[in-house]
Amino acid sequence: MRYLNHINGEWVTAAREEYKDNINPATGEILGHVIQSAPEDVDRAVQAAKAAHKSWRLVPAPERGEYLYRIGQLLKERKEQLARTLTQEMGKVLVEARGEVQEAIDMAFFMAGEGRRLAGQTVPAELPDKHAMSVRAPVGVVGIITPWNFPIAIATWKMFPAIVSGNTVVWKPASDTPAMACEMMKIIEEAGLPKGVVNLVYGSGGTVGNALVEHPDVNVISFTGSSEVGRTIAAKGGQLLKKVSLEMGGKNAIIIMDDADLQLALDGVLWSAFGTTGQRCTACSRLIVHRSVQQEVERELVRRAQALTLGNGLDEHVDVGPVINRSALEQIDKYVQIGQEEGATLLSGGQIAKGELLSKGYFYHPTIFTNVSPTMRIAQEEIFDPVLSIIPVDSFEEAIEVNNAVAYGLSSAIYTNNVNRVFRAMRDLDTGLVYINAGTIGAEIHLPFGGTKHTGNGHRDSGLAALDVFTEWKSIYVDYSGKLQRAQIDNHPKDK
Repeated sequence: MRYLNHINGEWVTAAREEYKDNINPATGEILGHVIQSAPEDVDRAVQAAKAAHKSWRLVPAPERGEYLYRIGQLLKERKEQLARTLTQEMGKVLVEARGEVQEAIDMAFFMAGEGRRLAGQTVPAELPDKHAMSVRAPVGVVGIITPWNFPIAIATWKMFPAIVSGNTVVWKPASDTPAMACEMMKIIEEAGLPKGVVNLVYGSGGTVGNALVEHPDVNVISFTGSSEVGRTIAAKGGQLLKKVSLEMGGKNAIIIMDDADLQLALDGVLWSAFGTTGQRCTACSRLIVHRSVQQEVERELVRRAQALTLGNGLDEHVDVGPVINRSALEQIDKYVQIGQEEGATLLSGGQIAKGELLSKGYFYHPTIFTNVSPTMRIAQEEIFDPVLSIIPVDSFEEAIEVNNAVAYGLSSAIYTNNVNRVFRAMRDLDTGLVYINAGTIGAEIHLPFGGTKHTGNGHRDSGLAALDVFTEWKSIYVDYSGKLQRAQIDNHPKDK
């Protein structure tokens, strides 16, 4: 299978015939070969999007929404096929893959409905016989750069609000998950979206991503990925006066207080830390636990983590799939060594999984450290793999302080049955997402998604807030008085 670019409604090769293998991380099997594009391929896609925007922006928004309804229906019909493709090339277990495809379905239907809203404001004018209102206007060509860990969900978080707002799109997906991008484009094509409204360009971030960011005809860049790359994009976008939306890293924590329902909390920790093999930007990588329940939590957590089944995610009995590639395996080993050198205690895991089947893929045993200091590297740096650091604390106040004492601010959670602590946590946890008596993962598409500090730059994916990324506000004044009326002039006589 060869994965080609999709530009102006056509499947096309790139300027240079260079391909990269698409590898199943569970088996090492080569699934296909993805074209590696050059800057001239990006330009070709941008020009197609620019030309398509001239007519697409004039299509009534409710009609644009109808295309998304059709896309959502096709996604729904092919949910199982898409989920299996996702598991094969990314590795997450099938039940999670189905959930990700459902997110794309939900986003299609949610944003389709916005085609009949896209609300502005109508307000009273300060002068007689004058109308004042604001409306949303599309920005033009949008460049989206999406990651491998949620190859279809995150793409739809960005693509669908851009489309319904009247923009056209050039999409650079992650090189590790080309098949999902290909399947998404097939659905877009079948739904009848006009040529050039969405264009797909495969290739590396350094080449294709950079060309997309720097292209003068791309008005908005929406990026999800590492903070390091996000900073570079932000700097370039700033120089070009280009709107940039960034959703980057996380170092998310679950707090377990002394009054928590421990079995419920352990369910949430296990799912948040080792679901998607820890490869979520919202994954729990720190467990802040009250010292009075630390031993019980650790004992039960280790027992349950060691009982998790590793293997190919297509097997319904598997709990944890592979990490994405060999580089990820090497990174885990590096941080396990760092944690031990810093003085943390390794409770479980800490090694590459062995065995006839597991050795063919990229499997790592779920890893748990305890007695971790809040300042250790394993407690501060994003690892993005199945590594959990347990940090003991003596009070609620200390737990909040430790939670906030990292560079990132994406997701946080607390388990407590004290209503006063709940409301203080809702106020004081410095993250874009806050969960009460639930884990750090599970965001819903109709609320804003994103974070504070190094996690983002103030914009949000998903929910109505996503529309702000892909639209500009236009204020409109209609004077029907038939005479000159001077605004911002004092029309009121002074008090006598």
